[in-house]
Amino acid sequence: MRIPAHSVCTAIRDDIVAGVYERGSRLTEELLARRYGVSRVPVREALRTLEAEGFVVTRRHAGACVAEPTEQEAADLLEMRLLLEPLGASRAAQRRTEAHLKVLRGLVRLGQERARRGSSDDLRSLGGWFHETLAQASGSHALTSTLTQLRHKIAWMYSVEAPANPADTWAEHGAIVDAVARGDGERARAVTALHTERSTGAHRLRFSGGGDRQDRVRTSQHPVNMSGPRH
Repeated sequence: MRIPAHSVCTAIRDDIVAGVYERGSRLTEELLARRYGVSRVPVREALRTLEAEGFVVTRRHAGACVAEPTEQEAADLLEMRLLLEPLGASRAAQRRTEAHLKVLRGLVRLGQERARRGSSDDLRSLGGWFHETLAQASGSHALTSTLTQLRHKIAWMYSVEAPANPADTWAEHGAIVDAVARGDGERARAVTALHTERSTGAHRLRFSGGGDRQDRVRTSQHPVNMSGPRH
């Protein structure tokens, strides 16, 4: 059975984000094919996709390598997020379905419950699902895919400090959902802009300068997902 390239792409991207492959390290097709138990064909396709996304670069005499983004490139990602997250919320207020609202409200309830219990690990996952669902509710595939890629790259370049008061964060999520449910695009945009700006202050760059090139590869914790792409 031929494993689709998008599954291989997801696995490699997840490992880059998790730091399994160091910035600047080589990504040889043969090594990747063995690591993920696939042929070199889907690996080659996956590397082309990851290069287009900015996770991989092709260097003369070295081939595919993990990209080494600059501090300015990393800062640009946060600025793009500040612009696009509010846009997505505004679009969601006009285009969301009842199914989207049901999921968003359920996530807010769970988030508020976990915040009261102090379950920080659960809160991070729930926050990610919340913003993914909000983006999907925008009804724009281009905007959703751009925001998803931004989240992947920001997670790769930044560590995020847990909020001092997670209940406040989930109150903001609740306010976003209320505006979306009412179809109030301007309110959804404004509340999301404030929420995104506040959360930006918790991001800490994982690197400085150009970074050191290393060919060390840690043990992968992410096997290829056979069920399809993850959004």
